[in-house]
Amino acid sequence: MKIHMIVVSPVYNTNCYIVSCGQTGEAIVVDAGAEAERIMEYIDGQDLQLKYLINTHAHVDPVGAVAKIQQKKNVPFYLHEKEKEILAAAPGLAKAHGQPFGDPPEIDEFIDAKRTYAFGEITFRILETPGHSPGSVCFVFDEDVFVGDTIFRGGIAPTNIPWASEEVLLDSIKTRLFALDEDMVAHTGHGAVTTIGLEKRSNPFIK
Repeated sequence: MKIHMIVVSPVYNTNCYIVSCGQTGEAIVVDAGAEAERIMEYIDGQDLQLKYLINTHAHVDPVGAVAKIQQKKNVPFYLHEKEKEILAAAPGLAKAHGQPFGDPPEIDEFIDAKRTYAFGEITFRILETPGHSPGSVCFVFDEDVFVGDTIFRGGIAPTNIPWASEEVLLDSIKTRLFALDEDMVAHTGHGAVTTIGLEKRSNPFIK
């Protein structure tokens, strides 16, 4: 499995991930937040076959490029059902912050936490981690987990925003995310990667 990170948007500095299978060339995009052309340029340059777009949550910063890639590449977009309201609000929130957005993408399929997802020879499962938003999820692979904004290196997601709850977020982190193997690499929505073990031992927001 190959993981390529592109930091998109000079405003949000969102980590977008193109995850690909070395054997088949099939790939997915996790959290296509902005700069759709840069993301597609990498996909085309590596001769990857994009299978679908999938998001950890639907705030403005991880979802801004989804619609354009969805239309250009004719691929489906997967999102948790509890993120529908947040996705619908994204254009208005972007406008309020002076950021371009356009129409929100169409959700082709709701993420199912009971299902195993696949592309190429790679599989992953869904870990529901609400708190930053009601339908926030993480994508759990064999040695890697894509955590979105649930947790950062030395930090946690902000909860002083609509639909967020610090109590719910901390419970998600302690009871679900921290139940994963401590050696697992956590690919965050912003900033540097970390590990589950490092955050369990040293994250100042987790007591």
